[in-house]
Amino acid sequence: MCTSKSIAAIAIALSLGAGAALAANGGLGNPISEQDIKQWDISVLPDGTNLPPGSGTPAQGATIYAEKCSACHGNAGKGGVAPFYPALVGGAPLTNGIDTVKTIANYYAYPTTIFDYVRRGMPYNAPRSLTDDEVYALTAYILALNNLIGQTDVMDANTLPKVRMPNRDNFIIPYPDRM
Repeated sequence: MCTSKSIAAIAIALSLGAGAALAANGGLGNPISEQDIKQWDISVLPDGTNLPPGSGTPAQGATIYAEKCSACHGNAGKGGVAPFYPALVGGAPLTNGIDTVKTIANYYAYPTTIFDYVRRGMPYNAPRSLTDDEVYALTAYILALNNLIGQTDVMDANTLPKVRMPNRDNFIIPYPDRM
């Protein structure tokens, strides 16, 4: 039978034990190094800020795409099982209405968005497993499939931000001060 004295004793014991448990916090609260932060600070901005060193061509990207992307996105980016694995090429102009299928060429405003998304989230079963050179090559391949660059163009931190996307001027920038 629990009395108010025994409940109070249990509460005191638990609070004292909690203090000891909190003291051994498993390293929580330790400062992390700039190097640790940099591994996760991989945002690439529209102007190319934060693009890493590396390069790739459409031909290199075609090989990587066949191996790591075609199972989901289909042959030559024409799409896999919709809506989970969308087409990366084609698509009518967005002026055809809101229900128009959005693809790389008719929707994306910046080519750096392709790089950023592929690097962060692809392939679906192993995100962040691609090297920067592979991501540049895949980005070049996707841009070439959409006839936005030539088959021999090299994409790197200098050339990628210069690619002009067809839908670039149709977005309202929510935070223009960040550009």
